[in-house]
Amino acid sequence: MRFPSKEIVDRIRKQYPVGCRVELVQMDDAQAPPIGTKGTVTGVDDTGSLLMRWDNGSGLNVVYGEDIVRKVDDLSDQ
Repeated sequence: MRFPSKEIVDRIRKQYPVGCRVELVQMDDAQAPPIGTKGTVTGVDDTGSLLMRWDNGSGLNVVYGEDIVRKVDDLSDQ
């Protein structure tokens, strides 16, 4: 796996700030939360992966270039 540049990591940090909410679209991992699970971003590491706190209790990270999430506005989704 090629690691993203510092500029890409900075862009990801701006796009997914700590506290923003996301919904899982795709994750190819046996331990993945179910598609559609929502969670809160707790940070972005130096590889561009989103550090997560999923609503179902999982802490599995969203890997840059592999997994897919979309930002959600929980107020409009309730």
